[in-house]
Amino acid sequence: MSKPSLSLRTFISRPAQRGLEWVLRALSLYALPIGIALLSLIALFVWDSHYVARGDERLALRVMSEAGTPETGAPLSPSSALARLQGQPLVTHLDTKLSEAPVWFTLAPHAVDGGVPVIEFPSRHAIDLACWDAATLLPLGKSSRSGSEGALAPVKSGFTLSPEQANAPVLCRGTFVGPARLTAVQWSKDQLARSVEQYHRKSGLLDGGMIVLTLFVLTTALINRQSLYVLFAGWLILNLRVGALSAGWDTQWLGQVVPAEWLLLSRSVTIALYSVATLTLYQTLFRKDLARSRFVAPLQIMEWLCLPFLAASVLLPYTTFLPVMWAVGGFGLLWMTMGLLSIMFHLHNRVAFWFAASFAVTFVSGFAEVISAALGLRELLGVINSVTAALASSLLAALAVAEQMRLETEKRIAAQAELRHAYEAMPVGLFTLDIYGQFLSANPAVDKMLGMGGVTPGRTRFKQFFEEDVWRQLHDLVQAQPDVDLEIENREGTRRFLVRATLARNRIEGVLQDITEQAKATEQLRFMANNDPLTKIYNRRGIERMFDNAVVQMASGKPLALAYLDLDRFKLINDLFGHSAGDEVLKQVCERIAMMLGGGQTVGRVGGDEFVIVLPDTAIPLAQLICRGIVERIGATPYRVGDKAFHVRGSIGLIEVSLGMQMKDAVSTADRACREAKGGHSDGLVVYERNAAAFHEREAELNLVARLSAADATEGMFLEMQPIMSLKSPRASLNFEVLLRMRDSDGQVVSAGPIIGAAEKSGRAGVIDRWVLASTLAWIAQNIESLKNTQFVCMNLSGASLNDERFVQDTFDILARYVHVAGRLCMEITESVALHDLDNTRRFIDQVRSFGVKVALDDFGAGYTSFSYLKELPADVLKIDGNFIVNINAHPANVAIVEAIVSLAVNLGMKTIAEWAEDAATVQTLADIGVDYVQGYAIARSMAPERLLTGVSSAAFIDNDDVALLVRSLGNTKGMSGLLI
Repeated sequence: MSKPSLSLRTFISRPAQRGLEWVLRALSLYALPIGIALLSLIALFVWDSHYVARGDERLALRVMSEAGTPETGAPLSPSSALARLQGQPLVTHLDTKLSEAPVWFTLAPHAVDGGVPVIEFPSRHAIDLACWDAATLLPLGKSSRSGSEGALAPVKSGFTLSPEQANAPVLCRGTFVGPARLTAVQWSKDQLARSVEQYHRKSGLLDGGMIVLTLFVLTTALINRQSLYVLFAGWLILNLRVGALSAGWDTQWLGQVVPAEWLLLSRSVTIALYSVATLTLYQTLFRKDLARSRFVAPLQIMEWLCLPFLAASVLLPYTTFLPVMWAVGGFGLLWMTMGLLSIMFHLHNRVAFWFAASFAVTFVSGFAEVISAALGLRELLGVINSVTAALASSLLAALAVAEQMRLETEKRIAAQAELRHAYEAMPVGLFTLDIYGQFLSANPAVDKMLGMGGVTPGRTRFKQFFEEDVWRQLHDLVQAQPDVDLEIENREGTRRFLVRATLARNRIEGVLQDITEQAKATEQLRFMANNDPLTKIYNRRGIERMFDNAVVQMASGKPLALAYLDLDRFKLINDLFGHSAGDEVLKQVCERIAMMLGGGQTVGRVGGDEFVIVLPDTAIPLAQLICRGIVERIGATPYRVGDKAFHVRGSIGLIEVSLGMQMKDAVSTADRACREAKGGHSDGLVVYERNAAAFHEREAELNLVARLSAADATEGMFLEMQPIMSLKSPRASLNFEVLLRMRDSDGQVVSAGPIIGAAEKSGRAGVIDRWVLASTLAWIAQNIESLKNTQFVCMNLSGASLNDERFVQDTFDILARYVHVAGRLCMEITESVALHDLDNTRRFIDQVRSFGVKVALDDFGAGYTSFSYLKELPADVLKIDGNFIVNINAHPANVAIVEAIVSLAVNLGMKTIAEWAEDAATVQTLADIGVDYVQGYAIARSMAPERLLTGVSSAAFIDNDDVALLVRSLGNTKGMSGLLI
């Protein structure tokens, strides 16, 4: 047998391994950085510097500015300058104070360590220099920023002279631009070489460090897409150049010599750009913090000065630009420093603190530069200068960037943790699939929804929970469109889900939501929207949908029938035994109806005990058989509810639906047929076939409603007059009633009944009555001379108008306009309308009577008259309902009723008018009873207004000989006492 292999884990315990890893991590993370820092401090403060140069000695000078000599029109010669310098005192330095006049000076070098010294003139503002041997006036050499010859050469920020003899005096002439300080330092050759090496090392370190820091910040800006870091990177480069300018290193860039003709312009532009970048960075960082402070206005002034300042750096000479820079820079530095102090005092953000500290160092060094340049305090630059400021401010800025990165990292980690927490706690499922349907990730909500042990990323497939067709459909949809919403079911069909998915980076990112309960609720709501909650059959909305579906089938030639069913006296069950008993009966009725239907035939409940039955693909003969069966089945056997039994009958109106007929029109026509069936003359069923007269009547009514609903509702209307004759004095007065007529599009005359009915349905009754009133009064006013015998003109008001406040007000306005003829008008108000709102009616009567208008109660006796109301209504006339008049001699009861009404009117001081009088016998009876006025075909039919004006009395239009003979007898026996006025 082979021996089992042994691994290193067999000999090393897990705690020992963890301890070793902790020690190594602590050594690398803590001990190593601390050790490096301690060693660096020891090297800086204890060990000797490798680059320290020693032995430099400042030489005494005799100095004279050429600007101080008398003007001779030509520059001084070396001999003249040497002669003038003999009387000048010895000095260690000379500050030019921005003077650009050439400077002559002499110096006396001496031997260094037994050798010939090297003399350094360390001024970054020196432009050129020329030297002569003071004893022989032989030239030693000359040098400028663009070239050198002889013993002079540019070194570091200035020039060096390498004389051939150690103790030979030297005469020099130099030109300076800017706040220059002239000094001469004597070195040994090896120490100068070390100083030059140190100079270039420092400049290289500064350039390299600042450029690396700038690249780091710029890279950070590009990665994080932060414009602030881009701005800061540019500021660092300008900070580097300002430091190089202060140290005299600005004559080079990246190891390359800056051309002499560019040097002064580059200094001006560098200072200007640095100032603008500093202000821009300052405003970007602290604009919000300073928004409500007193520093806003000065900083805005500085922003407006930026562009002129840049222009000045290009256009002005360097010497002229420097004072401008000191003035503008001093103003800006002052307010920015005050703003920084305010921010540091109120703001506790460490990023802002480091940025503020960085700016503070730069500002202090800038102030030192300005003060030292303006006052000549060069000693101050030995402590604070732009080099130290550039290093310090860059370091502090780097700390600010590091702090910002730390804060952003913390925020990012916190956001990731919060996102992970939200991902885990999200009540909806979040998942990621590859294009092959394998789960790459899923949150706990997905595990809970899908069950089956949850989802294992990389191992679980979508098809384990859903059918193959579902996965294929989802895959195809996300490939075809950016966002997908898909409802799916699990394999068992027990749960329903909503998937929202999109394709991103070749992965399917999705949201899974369990909508099982929602789907059930939706189905329930859909059922409730289309079905009656009590009987479970269709409601009005549902039956309309079924009707619309059946109408579509009619296009292919299939017939359609519709039935309207109403239960007779069903309300008694609810009133006597309660709604619970009525509800149970309704359920049983629906069950009996359903037993008679089939083949797509449906029933819907559209009212309390009203039903609509849609019979698609059913011819009228078959539909008639079905409806007859429904009527018989409904009333065949009683309905049992508990220990009670109820008998219910039904009436059905059945119609044949025409192509293009709307649901509302079909139901309305079927309802009319049903009402006819309830009359009891057709065994509970009335059928309207396609060409039945009811359809044409319904169509005519709809057309009339549509016409009256238009803006020109009164177009085509005209008035006719029907005379009303006095039975007391037939030939003494010409009274009449105004009747409304209309001509339809075919020229046929439509009577008032359909017009008023359509007007009330369309809500236009007030418009029509307003037109009739205005037209009547206008006609009376126009023909007042021909109507001298007219005592009253009756005009009927509809009930809808009387309850229309706008019409009532318009009535008063019209009466006021025709107040001179308003006394001829008699307004007829239907008794049922008058009693509907007694107070409103009485108020209206009182107001129209104030214009002299008379009031008649129309159709008196036809309603539920209560004689007690008559004393409350100040009417002038009772107009007896025509149903009592038309057959008055055939029914003795009618004579008694009319006689009672006449007697009542006499006692109340009212006149009476009897309508529908059609023969002489009726007129005779009415005269015998004592009726005051009579109206009907026996006297005259309605006529055009022009014809009415041809008669002097209402009796003038009688064409019946028997009535004419009767009227002559009435005229001989009656006097004028019957006049209404």
